[in-house]
Amino acid sequence: MSGRDLFCQPRRIRRGAALTLVFASVLVAGAATGSLPGPDRKSSPATPRSTTAARHEQVAEAAAEAMADGKSPMEAAERAVSRSGDRWGAVYSEGEYEEFEEALDGRYTGVGLWARRERDGRIEVSRVRSGSPAAAAGIRAGDRLRSVDGERVDGRPVTEVVSLLRGDATDAPAGTEVRLGLERGTHAWSLTVRRARLSTDSVTAHRTADGVTVIRIDSFTKGSGDAVQAAVRRAPADGGIILDLRGNSGGLVTEAVGAASAFLDGGLVATYDVDGDQRALHAEPGGDTARPLVALVDGGTMSAAELVTGALQDRGRAVVVGSRTFGKGSVQMPSRLPDGSVAELTVGHYRTPSGRGVDGRGITPDLDADARALERAETVLSGLAPE
Repeated sequence: MSGRDLFCQPRRIRRGAALTLVFASVLVAGAATGSLPGPDRKSSPATPRSTTAARHEQVAEAAAEAMADGKSPMEAAERAVSRSGDRWGAVYSEGEYEEFEEALDGRYTGVGLWARRERDGRIEVSRVRSGSPAAAAGIRAGDRLRSVDGERVDGRPVTEVVSLLRGDATDAPAGTEVRLGLERGTHAWSLTVRRARLSTDSVTAHRTADGVTVIRIDSFTKGSGDAVQAAVRRAPADGGIILDLRGNSGGLVTEAVGAASAFLDGGLVATYDVDGDQRALHAEPGGDTARPLVALVDGGTMSAAELVTGALQDRGRAVVVGSRTFGKGSVQMPSRLPDGSVAELTVGHYRTPSGRGVDGRGITPDLDADARALERAETVLSGLAPE
């Protein structure tokens, strides 16, 4: 499992209740159609009161009653969401939600390192962002991260380590200090770095020795769809592409549709429903439909990344290699509560072009591969002939 100090981890992740990021202000389909209101937008008074509106109203009333009684409105809202049985429903403080939206815009506060947990529970630095505080301090990929602000991190989930690096518990801003305990070989040392405002590189591309272009998407932040299309245009015309979606926790669905459009010439990407109203997402015309393509996935491939995987698989555009994806195929809508916090409630689910539901099921790859999955993907790709 791997991660980085990118997102303000939602409350449910920090509590271990879920392993995914709930979409922010324009969830699964709202960004594409403008149909789902953000937390500050209200429906027209003439619009009939939907089931979704009623559920949001119940949560808001619980928060308002708690405020009037001098109690915590967020706690009351969380209890209301929990009672509703909404698996993906969540409540965020105003600050958490703002940081979450900033992360989806490609901005975050952190030190600029990626981390992964090894089989023995050790936390290892897997990558350091160039020009970041971590890079300036001399931290390198392969270093062992032993502690953050005096707290031992061995055996902890990566999401918790990420939260410590970012200072989520205290909403630490850029400029605040964080003390890291590190180890390199037999040398152990501690150092203090200052958090900074950084931008994400959610899409990266490189070419293998065999001429294969590997496009990795860490998450669907703002601009990632255009970045994938640009990477495809730059790839050699006579080489195949591996689309690496492993560990991709989702993001903005408009960007996911943009990424799918790089490999499709229009047509259906997914369908979804909101209060029973059926709608559809379509790819833009003009994508590359001839170049051999393999999509690489694992159990950390979630939400919008599953949407892309399902579209490419159903439409026969890609061979999917890896392990079964996470299985989050639901649509959330946000609303602002009286104290400024935000409630996210599930309002529907999306399906792949062939009509498969993803929520709770995930997507089964065409070919299973756990260890050495990238090598397996390259082998598969070598056997695919251009159309």
